[in-house]
Amino acid sequence: MALLTACMPAQLRPSWTIYPLPRHQPHDGLAVVSQPNGYGLHIWLETDTREHGLCRPRWIVDGARLFNGNGTAPFSSGLASRAEFFEAVARADVRRALRVELEQLCARRAPASTWQWQEPPLSATEVAVPSFSLLDDQPVSGDPEQIRKEEAALAGSAEPGATPPQPSAASGR
Repeated sequence: MALLTACMPAQLRPSWTIYPLPRHQPHDGLAVVSQPNGYGLHIWLETDTREHGLCRPRWIVDGARLFNGNGTAPFSSGLASRAEFFEAVARADVRRALRVELEQLCARRAPASTWQWQEPPLSATEVAVPSFSLLDDQPVSGDPEQIRKEEAALAGSAEPGATPPQPSAASGR
């Protein structure tokens, strides 16, 4: 196997270069050149501070596609596959870089909080779907017919769909 890799030109092998690539602020992105010709994955880094006093990684497994990763002006666009994310985070060198960047991001965003490392998911079955408690507490919308009746009652009409009374000319402006 080593003989086959040695015979392959460098531009046809992934370099597995890893470096910070900020999105909006320092430490909120990591570039991983995981494919030949400088292509790879731009992992977006986020923090989870929902628990008071703690700052942990919030894993976003849907990273962006990295272009020109071995060049002087790398950029990302579109979506990389989740399989590529899982392949990258399975590497110890990538996890080390993620840990460093996320710890610095937490220190920047929540300086009074305690940093707590949490391993990234290594497969789709480990991906936790975030809960948005405000949406879970009550339905976003109710029964459409009931809403129409309530709107009609507020408009002063007993019939849904009826036009509200028009102000009379004598009422003055």
